[in-house]
Amino acid sequence: MERVRQCDLAIVGGGLAGGLIALAMAKRRPDARVLLIEAGETIGGNHVWSFFDSDIAPADRPLVVPLVAHMWDGYHALFPGHRRKLDARYHAITSDKFDRVVRAALPAGAILSGRKAIGVGPRAVVFADGTRIEAAGVIDARGSGDLSLLDLGWQKFLGQELVLAAPHGLRRPVVMDATVDQIDGYRFVYLLPFGPDRLFVEDTYYSDTPDIDRDALAARIAAYAALRGWTISDVEREERGALGVVLGGDFEAYWRSGGAGVAKAGVRAGLFHPTTGYSLPDAVRAARIVTDLRDLSADTLHHALHDFAAKTWAERGFYRLLDRMLFRAALPEERYRILERFYRLDESLVRRFYAAQSTGMDKARILAGRPPVPVGRAVIAMMGNGAGKSGAKDKHL
Repeated sequence: MERVRQCDLAIVGGGLAGGLIALAMAKRRPDARVLLIEAGETIGGNHVWSFFDSDIAPADRPLVVPLVAHMWDGYHALFPGHRRKLDARYHAITSDKFDRVVRAALPAGAILSGRKAIGVGPRAVVFADGTRIEAAGVIDARGSGDLSLLDLGWQKFLGQELVLAAPHGLRRPVVMDATVDQIDGYRFVYLLPFGPDRLFVEDTYYSDTPDIDRDALAARIAAYAALRGWTISDVEREERGALGVVLGGDFEAYWRSGGAGVAKAGVRAGLFHPTTGYSLPDAVRAARIVTDLRDLSADTLHHALHDFAAKTWAERGFYRLLDRMLFRAALPEERYRILERFYRLDESLVRRFYAAQSTGMDKARILAGRPPVPVGRAVIAMMGNGAGKSGAKDKHL
């Protein structure tokens, strides 16, 4: 590789956000010289991303549809006192398909995988061997900034793609099976039927800590499968992680922590649903913003993505309030009651919630009535100012 390489746009981080921007540029701005830089060997890492039809604007669906590996015409949510089938169409993107589609769309030499950047600035990327990329603009999409600046709970999980000895019998996903024992906060099992005898099973917790005991969670997945009468022949793939559930914090401080003056995307930009942690819809919107820019200069990129992220943060104070209700008002073993009550509401409201597009009426309906948590604790949680570990305040509630 030459010591200095020039391009119009350098994207650092080939995960979901960075990969989508690169893919969108290849489709909508093929004239631009784009480089996608990823420390790992594959684009997209080792993940499954899911979304509802209503999460993605019609104009952006052509970008996402080629990535979809599985699709279902509805899903189930199961709770101790309530079971429900919902008709929202549900999709899953797998990282292996994401890698194939992005690689096929980008020109030869546009992907630099296995290359870890040690320095990222608004117009340059530097590697350990001294080589560098010089660009009109750089987008940093390498993952989170300084999470200590946010007040967080955690959605942590272990997921396994299982091959079963016989068909599992599921036709649709189970987005939440909260009939399981409530351990370490709100616990549920997430099921995606990838084939008659293939099933993605994820053991998930809305927990106060990000710690994951991999062996304990794997044992619980095995026990859950046995309880359902499924015999596991093989575990083909495994992923684990901890997504932040945002209760409050200082957006501007968090943005600066990811690199002052550098354009950002994905979790590094704070672009994820405060309650679910999902970042795919925001990543699609960010890709649209970048491809719509007339120029890709560092200042233009920074202003456009910062303004989008700041506006998005400001609009989502309601979800951070609900997160404080979940983590501060509900006892850990009783958190499931909040979700059980939520899933009794109108299906269109549920769809808008997942898309982070709740209306004023939706918000009033969610908060109406006696909360399924101690009233005193609910009032304290609702009045909280969202101070993070650093003392930073949430200015947008």
